[in-house]
Amino acid sequence: MAFQKAVKGTILVGGGALATVLGLSQFAHYKRKQVNLAFVEAADYISEPVNREPPSREAQILTLKNTSEFDVLVIGGGATGSGCALDAVTRGLKTALVERDDFSSGTSSRSTKLIHGGVRYLQKAIMKLDIEQYRMVKEALHERANLLEIAPHLSAPLPIMLPIYKWWQLPYYWVGIKLYDLVAGSNCLKSSYVLSKSRALEHFPMLQKDKLVGAIVYYDGQHNDARMNLAIALTAARYGAATANYMEVMSLLKETDPETRKERVSGARCKDVLTGEEFDVRAKCVINATGPFTDTVRKMDDKDAAAICQPSAGVHIVMPGYYSPESMGLLDPATSDGRVIFFLPWQKMTIAGTTDTPTDVTHHPIPSEEDINFILNEVQ
Repeated sequence: MAFQKAVKGTILVGGGALATVLGLSQFAHYKRKQVNLAFVEAADYISEPVNREPPSREAQILTLKNTSEFDVLVIGGGATGSGCALDAVTRGLKTALVERDDFSSGTSSRSTKLIHGGVRYLQKAIMKLDIEQYRMVKEALHERANLLEIAPHLSAPLPIMLPIYKWWQLPYYWVGIKLYDLVAGSNCLKSSYVLSKSRALEHFPMLQKDKLVGAIVYYDGQHNDARMNLAIALTAARYGAATANYMEVMSLLKETDPETRKERVSGARCKDVLTGEEFDVRAKCVINATGPFTDTVRKMDDKDAAAICQPSAGVHIVMPGYYSPESMGLLDPATSDGRVIFFLPWQKMTIAGTTDTPTDVTHHPIPSEEDINFILNEVQ
């Protein structure tokens, strides 16, 4: 089913793990809540791309300027925004997508490069009898299988080794990892297994030999987040969405609804960062998919809106490739402060991380010396 029209004056907000729905001055619920935007008639799917090759940026900007009104304007060209644009345009909606920087220049290219259900989340679900945590793991494992199926050129199974330093930990972690396999069900990539001390040291000779007892190897997915993001944005453009990067939203446009006499959002004032030119892009529905900048756009609608996003920084460091084998990662399940550290091969290098600390929102975040030293000390 596809939409023929969009409900006017609605702002949809989503980015990263956050997806909420706003009216003009209040936000509703989070991602899992079903929101009925409007009852609209069905239209046919667009079964074939409109453009074999995506139009040039100049052509896309002309479309943004010359279209009297879009059905949907998406602000933010990360994974969430690009996905919204692709979903909308393939449902027959006239769609625009604008991004202030490069597509996937923010959170969507700075992950740990894993698609996983979360072994640690499953542990919490069992220890605290938390059904929501369990459902989240179950859904994530389903999505892992889906990504591996639909994008095998961007995703692949990755064995991850969990070193064991005490004998009593071996059965404890073995049961936990086997439960992870069990929850995955038919989506289990490969069955986990136990490695002897000597075999573990063959893969990671830098482990503490005197304390090491053995290791457990389980499978998760590795994923090229930035390329997937770009592929989704390009696909949206091929299906006819007007997409432009280096296009910054300066303010939201508003008009008075003739029926309710209330003010409603009707588009955005956009600025071409490369030329400095500004123009209006009008739309029936505006989607705010700006991730950590969610509240910045919300305050364009209502300057008194309460913040709903708490930014946090997850730092990774890149190390030489010889720190890990090309085909296996390492997991430290219990760091000195209780967090998890991954040690993963990535494009001939090794990624180590991540941290999780509150931070201020900036366009170009940089890691603190404290976070870098924390990762290095844990790795050591």
